[in-house]
Amino acid sequence: MTLQQLKYIITTAEKKNISESAKELFISQPSLTNAIKELENQLNIVIFQRSNKGVSITKDGEEFLRYARQVVEQANLLEDKYCGKQKRKRDFSVSAQHYSFAVNAFVDLIKKFGEDKYDFKLRETQTYEIIEDVRCLKSEIGILYLTEFNETVIRKLLKQSDLEFTELFTAKPHVFICKTHPLANRESVSLEDLEDYPYLSFEQGEHNSFYFSEEILSTAEHSKNIRVRDRATLFNLLIGLNGYTISSGVIDRKLNGNNIISVPLNENCEMNIGYITNKKAVLSPMAEYYINAIRKYF
Repeated sequence: MTLQQLKYIITTAEKKNISESAKELFISQPSLTNAIKELENQLNIVIFQRSNKGVSITKDGEEFLRYARQVVEQANLLEDKYCGKQKRKRDFSVSAQHYSFAVNAFVDLIKKFGEDKYDFKLRETQTYEIIEDVRCLKSEIGILYLTEFNETVIRKLLKQSDLEFTELFTAKPHVFICKTHPLANRESVSLEDLEDYPYLSFEQGEHNSFYFSEEILSTAEHSKNIRVRDRATLFNLLIGLNGYTISSGVIDRKLNGNNIISVPLNENCEMNIGYITNKKAVLSPMAEYYINAIRKYF
């Protein structure tokens, strides 16, 4: 087994296509295929299932991939430390729910570590995918929240995946509304006050469970529901339809503009916002920097 073979496996898992992976790695397709088969035979496992549509990773392959990513990352750290000025691309990925502070910290990370070449990923995605990304080491860090309502379910899933949750801060629920909203001048609002306005939330795809909802109080009834996938669409609908969403109250006017404001919600509950990491992995200096950068924006 060689470090190069591990890199082949990682790239193929990301591309899910032998031909595209070979182009990315600057080798021929037969050479890549042979290298993967040689490693599979050596380990006596099947890493990829082949089909006309490409390749998909097996259960054994997923487990192997977690270790492969960790080994390659540690090798890169050694090169950075002992081989002088590094020439490879900086590589870092974080998966998060839709929080402005996660974006701000990502900007700080790029300013700190972004050089001539880098490949950084910020995946604002669904809650279940965040957990999967960190489990498979696709992302070093995942940003999400726990409440009294979802904690048992989420922690059980984290335990099954060998993941650890670290709390960053606790927030009371707020609503995001536009500054021209009829309720914008209130010191606080209740769910009853909001009943006639459209409720916006981030849809969770196949795992559309109350426990995976990005919004606290997910079991509350709403007569007008709109589900979206991205932050910009949600904010545009907040402004255009006098809608609202429920979140932590942490908002960045430089990032989100001056049209969106945060108003406290009269509900006796809390959001424990934090990050998840894989117990089998050692955090890179970039991951540690990112976590510290997040703390500046609470």
